[in-house]
Amino acid sequence: MHPSRPEKVRFAPSPTGFFHVGSARTILYNWLVARQTHGSLLLRIDDTDTERNREEWVDGIYRAIQWLSLDWDEGPIRQSSRIEHYQSVAFDLLKSGHAYWCDCTRDAVEARKAPGTPPGYDGFCRDRGLEQGPGRALRFRVPDAEVIVSDLIRGEVTFPRGSIEDFIILKSSLAPLYVLANVIDDIDFAITTVLRAEEHLPTTPKAVLIHQALGAPIPQFGHLPVLVNEQRRKLSKRRDRVAVEDYRQLGYLPEPMINYLALLGWNPGDDREFFTLAELVQAFSLDRVGHSPAFFDEQRLLHFNKSYLASLPMASFATVARPFVAALITMHPDGEERFARIAPEVQTRIGTLSELPKMIGFLFTFAPDYVELVGKLRADDLSYLTQASATLLDLKDFTAGEIETCLRACADSLGTNLRKLQAPIRLAVTGAPVGPPLFSSMAILGQNECVARINALAQTAANSHP
Repeated sequence: MHPSRPEKVRFAPSPTGFFHVGSARTILYNWLVARQTHGSLLLRIDDTDTERNREEWVDGIYRAIQWLSLDWDEGPIRQSSRIEHYQSVAFDLLKSGHAYWCDCTRDAVEARKAPGTPPGYDGFCRDRGLEQGPGRALRFRVPDAEVIVSDLIRGEVTFPRGSIEDFIILKSSLAPLYVLANVIDDIDFAITTVLRAEEHLPTTPKAVLIHQALGAPIPQFGHLPVLVNEQRRKLSKRRDRVAVEDYRQLGYLPEPMINYLALLGWNPGDDREFFTLAELVQAFSLDRVGHSPAFFDEQRLLHFNKSYLASLPMASFATVARPFVAALITMHPDGEERFARIAPEVQTRIGTLSELPKMIGFLFTFAPDYVELVGKLRADDLSYLTQASATLLDLKDFTAGEIETCLRACADSLGTNLRKLQAPIRLAVTGAPVGPPLFSSMAILGQNECVARINALAQTAANSHP
């Protein structure tokens, strides 16, 4: 890269599915380069695949980028609006001798090949002088020479002579192929650096050849390392969670997602893990992006998210949590107050915001299966519940501190410890063996509600063992 030159980069997703975490990393790296060099980022929608494109996927791209707190400086440009221009440039390549019409079918090509012949097109129509007609595609005439791609991440990548077939740039329907449309856009919008996924590397020499044929400057290329799962297989939407939308719905925050994605292939050169977006702009460098596959570790992403949640000011935590608990809050007349009181108790205990409803739901609505809960009680738990209920009923100040003092004394009188006494009480009060701090939760519920729940479980247990 030219550190003193403002870079013009582009992000060019295809709207054929949910927004992939790999796409999120790609736009992040492009965005960082644009901001770092005081350049610009073009958003282009590669929507020429009419059979697979869906407009809701386009909207999903915009929403995901904005959720990630990224932006673009130019666009969005829709390739579907530029079809005639791509066709015009393709005909220019025909006139200049860089392309020719071909009527070969795949079966015909295969039938001509002798055993052991390398795969690909054999150039049969190169000198036939065919005119445009039904069933005829336009092929690019590949020079008989090696092609060298200077990659910002991989160094020089050489494609030997004969390794690139004469490739199609216009289908017989005159629909432009991906590589042609991309090159024309990169030329027209003066793209200086192309950062994209590793999977596009095989098409890059074709892009170089088209640039050369059109007499246009060749941008710098950088192909980002592939993202793999724990089996070191490429992330797949069929077997892995890859949609940014899924993580958003689970209650991940954009800041840890961006922070984590930045480290998938890039090494800051020190032990730092946590970066703000502004710090990433200062620290990021393509020189420290490797080419080895990067492991997308959901557990590490969860660690980032948990850390970010725990560090939020309480008002900010309440704001980001509200969409996940809004339905719960409406279920109780004191819902707003109860959420405000429990929020500080659970902020550091969750990894994602979607964990909240299950964790604190008992404060807003409660209809446990007492028979099932009885099955989790131990031999002495019924007597513990009975004694705790009577003791708590006499408590004058029903605060977390007073509840703890009261139950410690109760445990001593029963000849047990507080941990053993808490277990059946937690089951009765929350309906689960684990959850938020018990004494704070009981204080929020109030004395009458807590005693009623403890008595309900005790009565069910007594009826189960008359």
